[in-house]
Amino acid sequence: MKYVEYLRGEHAAHMTMFNALEPLFPQISDVGIAMQNCLKGGGKILICGNGGSAADSQHIAAEIVGRFKKERKGLPAIALTTDTSILTSVGNDYGYDYIFARQVEALCRPEDLVIGITTSGNSANVVRAIEAANAIGATTIGLTGGTGGKLTALCKTNLVMPASVTARIQEAHIFVGHCLCEILESD
Repeated sequence: MKYVEYLRGEHAAHMTMFNALEPLFPQISDVGIAMQNCLKGGGKILICGNGGSAADSQHIAAEIVGRFKKERKGLPAIALTTDTSILTSVGNDYGYDYIFARQVEALCRPEDLVIGITTSGNSANVVRAIEAANAIGATTIGLTGGTGGKLTALCKTNLVMPASVTARIQEAHIFVGHCLCEILESD
């Protein structure tokens, strides 16, 4: 019983943020369609982020490659957060800010779609990855929060979660990620 009031407060904050997501539904739908079009056009989806956003990148890529709800063939998606040899060698040789951009340079093509996940929208390595993807001509999507940060100006679409607390933003990110996976499978 010690933490019941705390839990009520966290639940209320969570529900307030989720109720504020509705204005983003048209953008989320458009991103889902862009993902469908990317895959129909022979492209792949590349996803990156740090910490909890790295985990979300891997989670979303796994749902795309494996399956979300529908039994189907595997679809091409790569979480740029998973290869420790690349992450550590690029981090050592070029700097941590380049761990995702270097992979985008090597793996991304114009028909691809790159999703950068960062609660602030300002993570330097995610910003550089989006800049690299833009230079290649790929479609760029941000999943951010707060004001949207630098990704607002850099991405074709930046889905800015209506929250400033990291935990609430991350809760919304995985919800949006699941919705995008379901849209992807609906086609």
